Amino acid sequence: MSNDYASPLATRPIVVKYGGNAMGGGDPLLGSLGDLIHEGIPVVLVHGGGPEIDRWLSERAIPTHRIDGLRATDAATLEISEAVLCGTINKRLVRECTALGMRAIGISGEDARLLVARPVGNRALGFVGEIASTDPAPLLHLLAAGYTPVVAPLAVSDDGASALNVNADLAAAAIAAALHARAFVMVTNVPRVMRDVNDASSAIDRMTLDEARAFAASPACAGGMKPKIAAAIAAAQHGATASYICGPQSIAAALAGSATIICHPNRSEV
Repeated sequence: MSNDYASPLATRPIVVKYGGNAMGGGDPLLGSLGDLIHEGIPVVLVHGGGPEIDRWLSERAIPTHRIDGLRATDAATLEISEAVLCGTINKRLVRECTALGMRAIGISGEDARLLVARPVGNRALGFVGEIASTDPAPLLHLLAAGYTPVVAPLAVSDDGASALNVNADLAAAAIAAALHARAFVMVTNVPRVMRDVNDASSAIDRMTLDEARAFAASPACAGGMKPKIAAAIAAAQHGATASYICGPQSIAAALAGSATIICHPNRSEV
């Protein structure tokens, strides 16, 4: 499988970001991934886990604080984050996917330098990084062999000396862009992006990249939606055909339009 733009759209993977707030039993997401895979569509699943990390930290009386929306990560917090993301959550999802008939295999962004990050400028954030490079080769090899990669969104420092905590939405977007994904689907706990979170009728069906950038800079884009919009823009701008932001539902429904769609003007959608 090639990640070249000349590759037919149908051979490119769908990258799904399964958000920490959306994760939990009872939604049809994993089953719908299995349906896509059984239809011959390659899928990469990137997961979050912020709420579970918060719970683990609280149970161990490790204080949590955020700076500009980013979790300050000291050595103890990094150790918990790595254990929860790469161990507990990743392997739970692998088991659930396996039970649904998928050949799931769990890796993290640290493996084979899939995600390399540099520390952010604010030293008070500790082991927090911003993605510097993405190597899709490990994922391409797994996909070509018929596996479904399940990716924990930690990165490795350039010198390999440490893991770095990175924003999971932006990590997934970097993977989608590097794979030139046919679709980047972000599953969260709201059905669409809304101009007013208290008004369901304000849901947005579609945005151009310019419209998405304008929305991202507006007061209407706040809280947890800000990194999601930023990730959707980054993926569509740098390689993915289109980004979809949707609630916990079937991926096929999102691709059929039950989502907020942000599309590059020069690329055709799924």
